[in-house]
Formats: sequence, structure tokens, C-alpha cells
Amino acid sequence: MTGVGVAVAEAGLPAGWVRATLGELDVEAQPGFASGKHNRDGDGVVHLRPMNVTRSGVIDVSDARYVADESDRRVEFGDVLFNNTNSPALVGKTAWIDSVEPLAYSNHMTRLRAPEGLDGRFLAIQIHWLWMSGYFKTVLNNHVNQASVARKALLDTSIVVPPLVEQRRIVAKLNEQIAHIDTGETAARSALAGSFRLAEHVTGQGVCGALGDEDRFPAELAAADADDGDLPALPRGWHWSRLGEIAAVVGGVTKDSKKQGDPAYVEVPYLRVANVQRGKLVLDNVTTIRVPSAKAEALRLEKGDVLLNEGGDRDKLGRGWIWEGQVDDCIHQNHVFRARVIGEVIHPTLLAWHANSFGKSWCERNGKQTVNLASISLRKIKLLPISIPPQELQEQLVKEIEGHLENVRVGHSLAEGAFAQAQELRAALLYAAFTGALVPQDPADEPASDLLDRIRAQREAAATTPRKRAPRKATRKPAPPGQEELPQ
Repeated sequence: MTGVGVAVAEAGLPAGWVRATLGELDVEAQPGFASGKHNRDGDGVVHLRPMNVTRSGVIDVSDARYVADESDRRVEFGDVLFNNTNSPALVGKTAWIDSVEPLAYSNHMTRLRAPEGLDGRFLAIQIHWLWMSGYFKTVLNNHVNQASVARKALLDTSIVVPPLVEQRRIVAKLNEQIAHIDTGETAARSALAGSFRLAEHVTGQGVCGALGDEDRFPAELAAADADDGDLPALPRGWHWSRLGEIAAVVGGVTKDSKKQGDPAYVEVPYLRVANVQRGKLVLDNVTTIRVPSAKAEALRLEKGDVLLNEGGDRDKLGRGWIWEGQVDDCIHQNHVFRARVIGEVIHPTLLAWHANSFGKSWCERNGKQTVNLASISLRKIKLLPISIPPQELQEQLVKEIEGHLENVRVGHSLAEGAFAQAQELRAALLYAAFTGALVPQDPADEPASDLLDRIRAQREAAATTPRKRAPRKATRKPAPPGQEELPQ
């Protein structure tokens, strides 16, 4: 165990409590089934998948998938659902089932059924807490793109078991207190999301000259093969241009796996879609690529270049930020466009803010959309409308927008602190629950050791009871010719 879980494993248990593995407790573990024929039309039965178990340990069927299935592989009210296969960070999410309708579940999930004397809600909360504590990272198996916890490792997982009535008191107290924490976390999440929207609004209004009191007038833009929507009015002296008119825009390099060993190629760092975020660059995982030296030279990034994503999910499309020369000799992949301003016609920061605000909705309208992916061509991105302020105003405009963003960052930081505090309170509450500090013990409660004694006795009885052999099926000789049995 790691983190908080270690403290529980090493601490002495309150009177009446025991520690045992899921296997020792006779917890039933049953995997689900795979199905590639999902539908969202309500045809069949709900088929629970890893994403239906939230990080808070509850079932969320807002994005329910259905399958046509006649088997009896179901989770029912009171069962516990464990996520056995996912990314290493998410393996182990667990939820209690409160649905009155039986639900199907995928092979990436394991149904747990607790024996009499072990409350299913208590079991679900404790296993989910072990996931939060990092325990399952110590017992998982790593695969190429995912990780899993084997059935044996799951059943070898040790939990603490109070008397049954105390389990239920703990669950009731947790539900009461966690409801307050959930309210605080929801408010903090809302504030965080609001700060992102506010920052986007500030930059969007700022780059179109709408933060001041000056009059604004409709500005025309030459027609092109693009859906520009309603272009915002601009202050006097401003005008609209197309991205391709004010910047040299190029695509990046495609990896040629067959030529990575070519001695004529040079190895250089290159940026991918994941490195280019909306309003920032994430450079803690910059990989390298081997390309012809001429291509490396042509695509080498320069300070002030604006990077824009060509595709990904809808949120990735068109997002970007400014290159400041953080990595020497760096280039970019084909899914990232580079816009290099021509003749200092616009400040690169204004261009980047514009792309991340007005450009976001423009790219969504003009890009190609599929079920989970979106993309935009080099030809199209060159048509992105850009508002151009007078040259002498641009530096002051950048400072003004930055001042507004600093106020947004202060609010964002406060929301982050509130969210972190809520998570710390949740962890402390769960720690108290599983160390016996959340509710008082009652000496009159039946000790949990009696539960273990009953389970052991049932196992011993089952082991000593001879198994009944199934009766042999009688074989029937065919009747002699002419003496076949007549139908009744």
C-alpha cells in the first residue's frame, strides 16, 4: 500500500474489527463480457463500462450504452462494481450499485458480491478509497496502452471489517459528510470552469477592441470559401485580414518509420498535439524524430512563432500558443501548424489570443467533424479572420489584456485552493472511517470475527461434505423392427 493506505495497514484495529482479504471473506468476483455492438438508442440493456464509474466512486449513466444480451451476467442492487482494466491511474475505481434494474457490465469490470455480514456500500467505499490511496498501482499488470488488476490480486486485497451495524453507521456518516464535501467540490469545479471561460472572454473581447469605451463599427472582409459567421465590430482604425495574408503558415513533418535509421537523417526534438495547449505549451515530454537535414532547417521554430493544432478532439482543434525558443532546434509534427507573422503586422500574443477565442468557434464551423475527432486543413486555417489593431496600440493592448487576465488568475488560484481543500477533507474523512475514528464503537455489537468464523465453518463443511455424483443417464436400446413405440 502507499500513501494513506499504509497508515491503515499498520495501525491497530478497534475492538470488534478484523482485517481480512476479500478471498478470506468469500467475496464473489465475477468478470463481465465484451461487446462491440453498442447503441445509444435504448435497444437492449445498459452495458456499464469503465467511464461509467466516476472518480468519486458513483455510477454515472448519462452516457449510457446499450447491448442486446440474453445472458444472466448482470450487476444488481447492492452489488459492487470494480474497474479491473483501465489506464494505470484509473484502475481500481469502484462503485456500489443502487439500480433497481439489473445492468450488464463489460469485461473491464468485475462484479463483487459481499457475503452476509459485510455491507456492500461499506465494501465499495473502502475499495474505492484504496484506489484513491494508490494501492492498486502496486498490484496492477502493465500492458501496452493500459493496465489491469488480476482476479487473484483483487481477492488478495486486504480490507478492514468492523461489526456489521458499525459498518452501516460509518456508511451513513460518510454519506452525510461527503454530501457537504461534494457540494464544495462542485462549487470549486464551477469556479474553475468559469475562470477558463472568463479568460477566453477577456482575450476574445480584447483582441477585437471591446474592452474600452471607444465606438466600434462593422468592418468588412473579402469573401472566401469559409463560414466567418458574424464578424465582431471593430474600433476605428482597426481592420480584418486573413491569417494567410499576415503570416506564413506551414504544416509540420510526418514521421517516416522506415527511414528512422537513415544515416543522412538528423535527430531533432519535435512538438506534437499534446504539447500545444490552449494558451500554453507543455514541454515536459518533448520527443525526438529523425528527418532530412533540409527539412529540419526549414521547419526549425523561431521565437514568436504561433503554433496551432490541426486536429484531435473538438477542444484541441485550432488551440495554440507562442513559441519562445524553449528547446533548441525544435520542429513540429504535421498535426501542428506554424504561423510566422510577416513584417510585424500584429503582435504574436494578440494573434495567439485571437486564435484561442474567436478562432475556436471559427475552426469548429470550418473544420471536419467525425464522432470523436475534428481536423482542419492548411488551406482552411489560412482563411481564419484576424482583427488587426493599429501598430502603435498593440503593445499597450497586450498590457491591458494581461492586466485583466491577472485578475482572472487570482480567482482561478482561489478556486484551486478550495478544490484542494475539499479533496484533503475527503481523504481525512475516509481515513477516519477506516481507522475507527469516524463513529464510536459499541461493545454490544457482534464482533466481525464472528463473520470470519461463520465463513470458515461454511468452508470446512463444504470441504468435508462429499459431492453427489450426477446420476448416469439411462441409455435406451432401440426397439426391434416393427416394435417401435407409438406416439401417445
